[in-house]
Amino acid sequence: MTRMSMTNTPQKATIYDASQIGRILARAFDDDPMMRWFFPADATREAGLARYFATLFTRQYVHHGVCEHTAAAAAYWVPPGAPDKAVPDAETVAELVEILGDRAPLFQEATAAAVEHGPQEPHWYLAVVGADPAAQGQGHGAALLRSGLAKADAGGLPVYLESSKPANLPVYEHFGFEVLGEAQLPGGGPTLWPMRREPRRTARA
Repeated sequence: MTRMSMTNTPQKATIYDASQIGRILARAFDDDPMMRWFFPADATREAGLARYFATLFTRQYVHHGVCEHTAAAAAYWVPPGAPDKAVPDAETVAELVEILGDRAPLFQEATAAAVEHGPQEPHWYLAVVGADPAAQGQGHGAALLRSGLAKADAGGLPVYLESSKPANLPVYEHFGFEVLGEAQLPGGGPTLWPMRREPRRTARA
C-alpha cells in the first residue's frame, strides 16, 4: 500500500525522465485514433510514439510547460501566458518530420487546425495525459489530472483539451469538462472533441 501511494503521487518531470515518459505515453496512446493515424504501422508504432512523445517533451514542454509524471503515467500542461508554446517550433517540427516520415504533412495540417480552433481567453491547456494500460484502475492518470486542475483552479482559470478518443470523453466529463463541439481533422483524419472546464473555487484556510 505504501509503495502504491508513493508511485501514484505526481512528481515534476525533468529532462532525465524523457525516455521513461516516452515509453509510458507510447503504450498509453497505442489505441488512440489520432496516434494510429500518424503511426499506422503496427510493427513500428510503439517505437515511433516513444520518440514522438520524448521529442515533444525534451524540445518543448519540459522547458515551457508544466510536466508531471507518476510511475505509470505522464501529463504535459501549458500554463496561461504561453499558448504559443503549445505549438511545436520550427526545430521541433523538423525532428518530428523525421520521426513521422510520410505522415508528417498530416501532422502539420492537424496541428494548424487545432491551433485555429484554440481559445483566446487566458487558460491552462492539457496537451497530453496518458497512463500505461498495465496500470489501469490504479489512479495514475486521475492523480495527474487532479494535480493540474488544482493549479488551474488556484488561478481561477479554465482548462482546455482536445480528445480524439470517444471513450475518454466521459472520463473528462467526470472531472468537470464539457464538450464544445466536434472538429474533423483535414486529410481524412479522425474527429477531435475540444473540451473546456470552468474553474472551481478552492477552499481557503
